[in-house]
Amino acid sequence: MKYVIYFMKRLYAYTGNILYVNLIGMVIISLLEGIGIFLLIPLIHVSGIFSLDIKAIPILGIFSFLQSLPATLGLPIILGIYILIVVCQNLLQRNLAIRNVEIIYSFSRQLRIETYRLLLQANWNYFVKRRNSELITNMTVELARVISGMNLFLLLVASLIFTLFQIGLALWLSVKMTLFVLLCGLILVLFAKSFINKARTIGNQTSELAQSYLAGITDQLNGIKDIKSNTLEQSRLKWLGSVTNGMLQEQIAYVKLRTSSQILYKISSALLIAVFIYFSVGLFQAHPEQLIVMIIIFSRLWPKFSDIQSNLQQISSTIPAFKSLIDLRNECQEAKEILDGSHNDHSEEPLRIIRDIQCRDLFFRYDNDKESAYALQDINIQIPSNRMTAIVGRSGAGKSTLIDILMGMLQPVHGQVLIDGTPLTMDNLLSLRQAISYVSQDPFLFNGSIKENLMMIKPEASEAEIWEALEFSSAVEFVRKLPHGLDTLIGDRGIKLSGGERQRLVLARAILKKPSILVLDEATSALDTENELRIQEALERIKGSVTIIVIAHRLSTIRNADQVIVLDEGKVIQIGAYRQLANEKRGMFKSLLRNQEASLL
Repeated sequence: MKYVIYFMKRLYAYTGNILYVNLIGMVIISLLEGIGIFLLIPLIHVSGIFSLDIKAIPILGIFSFLQSLPATLGLPIILGIYILIVVCQNLLQRNLAIRNVEIIYSFSRQLRIETYRLLLQANWNYFVKRRNSELITNMTVELARVISGMNLFLLLVASLIFTLFQIGLALWLSVKMTLFVLLCGLILVLFAKSFINKARTIGNQTSELAQSYLAGITDQLNGIKDIKSNTLEQSRLKWLGSVTNGMLQEQIAYVKLRTSSQILYKISSALLIAVFIYFSVGLFQAHPEQLIVMIIIFSRLWPKFSDIQSNLQQISSTIPAFKSLIDLRNECQEAKEILDGSHNDHSEEPLRIIRDIQCRDLFFRYDNDKESAYALQDINIQIPSNRMTAIVGRSGAGKSTLIDILMGMLQPVHGQVLIDGTPLTMDNLLSLRQAISYVSQDPFLFNGSIKENLMMIKPEASEAEIWEALEFSSAVEFVRKLPHGLDTLIGDRGIKLSGGERQRLVLARAILKKPSILVLDEATSALDTENELRIQEALERIKGSVTIIVIAHRLSTIRNADQVIVLDEGKVIQIGAYRQLANEKRGMFKSLLRNQEASLL
């Protein structure tokens, strides 16, 4: 329950005293409910159903004047008061319900924004170690369960306030009878504890199944082309059948648990009422007036015990979601790379490199375990400003890892990155990121228009600037042929476009930013020879004004590079100009060139 209390404290910090105002409103509703119950005695008396002594209950003495009034006048007064109380109670209840929804869902919005902000501020290494589907589950399913659990907690508080008030009334009427009923209730609470523990266990299963389901569906929709082309439909349906069967069994188990607890309460309610009436008459010798009011109170109070127990069960089933969200937020805090909040408004000035970027004695590994292998080791390189540097090597050599470190996405275990002799730290990380445009091998586009995808990098860009960027990336021709031009919708991840078209749009977006550092991570791999040549020519035109860092699989794309760095097994094994390395017959670069030339034959 400590996880629930944590978020309720956050809710109070967000809403302030409005939460207390709502609680006071709940007390007033309980008070009106109690008055409505007490009115039943004078109502029965005045109606003439049978005669009762109003004075037998002290609080009802205020209605003693009704005994001197004729029934034709007393009955309308009682009924009028009763209707007025019910109207006031329901209007207040409606107002509180609306306000509770406003409080919960406003806080829900705030919680989503806060959690997403923490995710965005976490370093890249955090995302490398976590599955995207796990993060999506926390941001959607688990966060929704947290909000549901908080709403249930507020309902629980309301039920407790009502219950305590009604118990107070009952104690006023008869201490002995009330203690007898409460003793019975305490026994049921002890029985209910096992139901609550089982509900929490089922809640853990719910979280695990939801995560497994969302992870599988996300992966499979991303790879739907592979599934269809390799006729994997049946195996994927079999997987889905297995997961959904687990979800079905979990829901059935929860319903069985809930209905079992409800049966226990209903049967115990019937037994309690029978025993209560028997002992009230035979042992406690209650007055008829007391007995009637006590029966009415407990007939309304006992279902509240059931509601409290049901709420506790449901809250217990959501506790794993509370824990999961708290863990996520704590992990993001620990992995936070940007220490101030100014990064959202792009207030940092882009960094300008005058001389170079250096890696000095740099070592890196993905796991903190000291026995794990280094992905990069003893890296000492210099990348001159306004020149083109290419990084090549076999798959797994550490090329992308080196790029991530140069962009400040990953932090080295030992050594440092220097920009014009100044170490790269949190103080200048934002400025560096503002200066970089990055184009990956796997181009990512949002489900929107071409213009929206380009302007997300530079919202104030003019249409002329957009066409200039498209011209640079050799995308003008195909964009002009589209039915709606820049306003053409391209689908999820740009699925309506070819791989080469997507790559050219991403490249145009990168150029639109007018970066001082352009990073291309095998960015021309999806282009045909003609467009690849155009991109090479475009890069050549900007080479003197922009620092270009290229990871290249096709070595033909880096013929004009000013410097080539060759990596193998996380180490730099060659550095030099293209022609120089191509002439080193025993070098790794020469071997890579021969292999590529052989593959083209």
